[in-house]
Amino acid sequence: MTLQTRPKRRPLWSFHLMLLPAVLVTLLFQYLPMAGIVLAFKEFKPWLGILDSPWVGWMHFDDMFSRSDSKQVIWNTFIISFFKIMFIIIVPVIFALLLNEVRLSFFKRTVQTFVYLPHFLSWVILGAILIDILSPESGFVNQVITWLGFDPVFFLGDGDWFRFTAVASHIWKEFGFGTIIYLAALAGVNPSLYEAAEVDGANRWKQTLHITLPALVPIIVVCTTLELSNILNAGFDQIFNLYNPLVYEKGDVIDTFVYRVGILNQQMSFATAVGLFKSVISFALVVAAYRISYKYANYRIF
Repeated sequence: MTLQTRPKRRPLWSFHLMLLPAVLVTLLFQYLPMAGIVLAFKEFKPWLGILDSPWVGWMHFDDMFSRSDSKQVIWNTFIISFFKIMFIIIVPVIFALLLNEVRLSFFKRTVQTFVYLPHFLSWVILGAILIDILSPESGFVNQVITWLGFDPVFFLGDGDWFRFTAVASHIWKEFGFGTIIYLAALAGVNPSLYEAAEVDGANRWKQTLHITLPALVPIIVVCTTLELSNILNAGFDQIFNLYNPLVYEKGDVIDTFVYRVGILNQQMSFATAVGLFKSVISFALVVAAYRISYKYANYRIF
């Protein structure tokens, strides 16, 4: 009896070469700039440079938690992100369940296309559209509100309404992408389960409650836990293209605050400290979200 030895696996150099450009870009634009976090512990003087600027230790972090504007920005970020995450999970699930009940395939594909289209538009375009249609004087939305007998609403000039607008417009832009994910999960449900349920006398509501929803639970858990890592990422592109000084108090988030303080006000060290704080918290949330999804949904990265 002879033992067969397994042939040695030859390294797939062609695949490694394909990955090389992406790896180089990641190293150049993601990891190399991380050396700049040293600014968070220095008082940056442009004429001295990064290396020769004096060390100040944790001074900027102490300032961050003592300044009222930075604490308000962190709170704004948390509120806006929380509602974005909550509704970006709920709305696509409900819409996918409703669309899954449609039997006319042409209508179903058409609706999928229309709700998915905003995902591909940048916030520069959508911001201009929203500014136009939400204008308190000539915007279409306020014209309808006035026609119904109510006073016009300054959606982008009132802090509370700005938060609502930021969350609602984010859902409008991104819920189509989530709908596609949940519809793909529903496509994998065994049709015999529905046939057996019909034989047992279950109506469409009972089938949804006991077959469709349980089939979606694993992907809902994965999407929810992965979204938790974005709790401090309220969306720079969106807020930057929609906000203005009138809504800084309730609409300013960490990313726009870092941009304004660091780039416009030239407080580079303080802005770096705020950005580093956000990155550390986000990293911890990513690790925690992965562990939760691995434990409860068997989600793993190979």
